[in-house]
Amino acid sequence: MIDVHSRDLRYFLAVAEELHFTRAAERLFISQPALSKQLRLLERALGVDLFFRDRRTVRLTTAGQALLPHARTVLAAWDAAQHTVEAAKAAERARLVIGMSTSPGRGGLLPAIRSRFTELFPAAELHLRQIGWQDGTAGLADGSTDLAFVWLPLPDPHRYGWLVVAEEPRHVAFPEHHRLAAQSAVTMADLLDEPFLALPESAGPLRDYWLAPEARAGRAPLIGAVVHNPDETYEALVDGRGVCLVATGNIPLLTRGDVTTRPVTDISPSQLALAWRTDDTRPLVRGYAQAVTHFLARSHP
Repeated sequence: MIDVHSRDLRYFLAVAEELHFTRAAERLFISQPALSKQLRLLERALGVDLFFRDRRTVRLTTAGQALLPHARTVLAAWDAAQHTVEAAKAAERARLVIGMSTSPGRGGLLPAIRSRFTELFPAAELHLRQIGWQDGTAGLADGSTDLAFVWLPLPDPHRYGWLVVAEEPRHVAFPEHHRLAAQSAVTMADLLDEPFLALPESAGPLRDYWLAPEARAGRAPLIGAVVHNPDETYEALVDGRGVCLVATGNIPLLTRGDVTTRPVTDISPSQLALAWRTDDTRPLVRGYAQAVTHFLARSHP
């Protein structure tokens, strides 16, 4: 068995196509003597002449004609392989934008994911971007983010894949002097007459979810105000414009003073998920999801 460099095959192919050593050397940007010497070494390694040479003509031998299609195939495959490797290198050096509607920093989630992801893609850059509550996909829908930490349900769920990273009971937030503050827990029946703070209508099914229509016995919610972020929500709560449901992990965003929460016992827990577009098959996107899977496996074996 002998080892032949792709360079030797390129030299052979140039001469086989030009049938002229000088023109082939010019095409390859090398000297004609260097080209002739390298092809002699190739012939010696193969143990056969590849060209008939005389002062006027260059022709392929039978062995040269046999080698020609295989040389083309090998070089085409090698060029394709190099292109694929370069694309992978570019992907590894690329930038990922991670959207979030509220901070997903639960139990060291973000640092652990970043650490694992950096092991897989050391040259990649990660950027976190806060997206307002008017977009239930946290930037995925318009392509401004590559992955996003979102609350389920998502609009157009067929467009996305996701991993649930946290499941948390829902509480209700209200001012400390609220009539229900004396209770240790409440039900949705206790809240049916309360005005609610709602997400913008553009949030789609997520707006309905945080109003819990399934537990209202057919009664439409009374909307006291529309809120776009935690600051607006806190101000609306303190101002008495309504109450709102909140995931356990987000309670610290609202209980800064004059606001308290109670668990709501008869509604489903909320789900925080990492989501991505299903048509985005870049290795970097899959790698980030893999890092999240690794974190979940270690924290919830």
